[in-house]
Amino acid sequence: MRSLRAALLSVAAVAAVTGAIFGLRLVAPVLALGALYVLAVLPVAVLWGLPYALAASLLGQLAFNFFFLPPVHTLSLRDGANWVALAVNVVTAVVVSELAARLVAAERVRRSDEIKTAVLRSVSHDLRSPLTAIRAASDGLSAPTLAAEDRAGLADTVRSETRRLDRLVANLLDLSRLEVGAAAPRRELWTADSLVAGALEALGPDAARVAVVLPDDLPPVRVDAAQIERVLVNLLENAVKATPEPWAIELSATAGTGELLLRVVDHGPGVAEPERIFEPFEHGAGSAGTGLGLAIARGFAHANGCRLWVDAAPAGGAAFVLAVPAAAPVSA
Repeated sequence: MRSLRAALLSVAAVAAVTGAIFGLRLVAPVLALGALYVLAVLPVAVLWGLPYALAASLLGQLAFNFFFLPPVHTLSLRDGANWVALAVNVVTAVVVSELAARLVAAERVRRSDEIKTAVLRSVSHDLRSPLTAIRAASDGLSAPTLAAEDRAGLADTVRSETRRLDRLVANLLDLSRLEVGAAAPRRELWTADSLVAGALEALGPDAARVAVVLPDDLPPVRVDAAQIERVLVNLLENAVKATPEPWAIELSATAGTGELLLRVVDHGPGVAEPERIFEPFEHGAGSAGTGLGLAIARGFAHANGCRLWVDAAPAGGAAFVLAVPAAAPVSA
């Protein structure tokens, strides 16, 4: 499918430039217009790489020869100047496509280095905190004179910090899967209450702070339940961090036009940069953590054909909205 898509887009790009040359040939020298096929080669080089760009370059020059160089509608040439022009255009397109491919590769390496640096910085801090807490609690549990109440409290600390470590590792693995395109969803039919129940169970004790409103007439959806539950969990965890006690977090659902809308509303400081907040390692005002939760939420949302955005909440704070396409009704 990737090869077919690349081939079709290459042909379409060459056809578009050929049409443009037809329109310009009356106002500019035809030989000079052959260089315009670089405009077809560039996007192919950026999107699909050098091999496809070379194929597009050759296809463009064949089209230029066939439609514009005498004798037209043949692939033969009778003028030496046309041979030179054709060769120059091919070399130009090859060089430009090579430079474009290298530029894209360099940008990918730069982006990968940025992510690695951010991951190391995040892990060095966020792993140390729960490990320190677990070690201290474990040392305390070994004390023979420890009261039963204190022992239970330390055990709770170990459990909560272990869950925190588990979420951190899961987020790092999910980010890696999304970065390399290895998060293909396994879509099945689910109801809104099933997805919400799964997310609340995964949220743990913080689920007590979530007020849920789910009408009875919500449409079913066809999604990867594990991925959409992770979206909801990450949104709820973000809301819990942003909302001070004793405020609750609202999770509600409504039926939109052909989609299910799930809203998570917090009572935090709001979001100053709505789009940037979904970038990896970005933090909202006064928030802590790795800055991966919202990036992973949007990644899994897009993988399932959903939309995820943030609005200002009417009573202050932020309202994160997940729009999930409703499942098509089954014909009787």
